[in-house]
Amino acid sequence: MDVKPTLETKFKTPIIVVSILIPIVVVAVLFSFKLKDFGINVEPLSFLPPIYAGINAVTAVLLVWAVLAIKNGNRKTHERLMTAAIACSVVFLVMYVAYHLTSESTKFGGEGAIRYVYFFILISHIVLSVAIIPLVLFTYVRALSQQFDRHRKLAKITFPLWLYVAVTGVIVYVMIAPYYAH
Repeated sequence: MDVKPTLETKFKTPIIVVSILIPIVVVAVLFSFKLKDFGINVEPLSFLPPIYAGINAVTAVLLVWAVLAIKNGNRKTHERLMTAAIACSVVFLVMYVAYHLTSESTKFGGEGAIRYVYFFILISHIVLSVAIIPLVLFTYVRALSQQFDRHRKLAKITFPLWLYVAVTGVIVYVMIAPYYAH
């Protein structure tokens, strides 16, 4: 009996590899080096944080719009919106890494209870942004391979977590924006 591997089976290893490599690269960029360490003198890309925060906001809107589209039976619109949401997340990631390759991390300057709120939001955002990578990729592959029952089951977990990551990305930016060096 010849069993044809599903797209999910085919992409399982690459998804796992990407899901591990992205956080490692981001952490390396945040804590290990800057372009100037390699003799590359680039002006800090200080204009990027509001842009990538805006991209997070767009991602959140796309996610909600995509869910509304599928609930209304518009699969093609849903597919396009989800693909756009993934593209936005990739653009966000590229900009985020570019910013941190050229700029020092900004310290949150708030005091008192707001500091605890900020760090709760930031830490939950970071943890879930790592967890969401394989969830998004497996959910997407299940849709591409037309495993819609399995897609829906995983999407019920992926959607709220991804929406939380997108929205808290904007909140973190709004909370830390006053402390960016100008």
